[in-house]
Amino acid sequence: MRREDLVDLYAFMVVAEEQSFTRAAVKLATSQSALSHTIRRLETSLGVRLLTRTTRSVAPTDAGERLLKTLSPALENISAEFSSVRELREKPAGNIRITASDHAVNTILWPALEKFLPKYPDIQLEIDVNAGFKDIVTDRFDAGVRLGESVAKDMVAVKIGPELRMVVVGAPSYFARCAKPRNPQDLSDHACINLRLPTSGGLYAWELQKGRRETKVRVDGSLVFSNTAMIAKAAAAGFGLGFVMEDTVKDHLCDGSLVTVLDEWCAPFDGYFLYYPSRRQPTAAFSLLVEALRYRGP
Repeated sequence: MRREDLVDLYAFMVVAEEQSFTRAAVKLATSQSALSHTIRRLETSLGVRLLTRTTRSVAPTDAGERLLKTLSPALENISAEFSSVRELREKPAGNIRITASDHAVNTILWPALEKFLPKYPDIQLEIDVNAGFKDIVTDRFDAGVRLGESVAKDMVAVKIGPELRMVVVGAPSYFARCAKPRNPQDLSDHACINLRLPTSGGLYAWELQKGRRETKVRVDGSLVFSNTAMIAKAAAAGFGLGFVMEDTVKDHLCDGSLVTVLDEWCAPFDGYFLYYPSRRQPTAAFSLLVEALRYRGP
């Protein structure tokens, strides 16, 4: 392949991503006429039209879409390799974008990053704090953080935290007027505080497990929140039972403002994993961050 072919292919990818010759020309620091000439030269060389042009938009043809599926990851890998080679003679540097939930950021990421970042001042880190599941490839994140059961099989997954446990909690004042539940079925007789899921918009069904027995319970109550911190606060105030991560209510459990019930139905599960595409060629900066986050036990 000639050097000119690589230049033309990159120009095509930028035009397709920007869906505009004007924006692509600015990004490539060239003129629109020169860019149009480049695309025509590439289409002539391949003998097929790659872009459909109208007065208002630019979009890939079927052939263009097919080429993009192969071209985009290939050029990203080349770019990553260049960055990795440069970093062999320089301080680790570059931008890293990660998406994670508020709980993961507070309990896992930030405690590690407080120690990591001062050592590598040339690494710039962006963390998207988001409870929803984002597509890290489409949204151009370098990595994401999810519970182990939620990581797709085609991703590289690195364990970055211990096992976690959900617990059913209530305040002593609540149990002064309501008997403690002895099994999941008893929850139907209780005021329960629901969690609104950010992705589907539905209410979270409490997932309980005792040995090999698993059950999902749809609970009822007068309160619904979209974050677990408010669920814990409302439960501590005696408004009902909550189902929350055990580590988020440890202070309440220690001072007695909350107590757990149905403990035998609250089994531990895999904690958080950092995940990223298997085809991704990590830069030196990214590799250092992965090692800083890697879980090595208590």
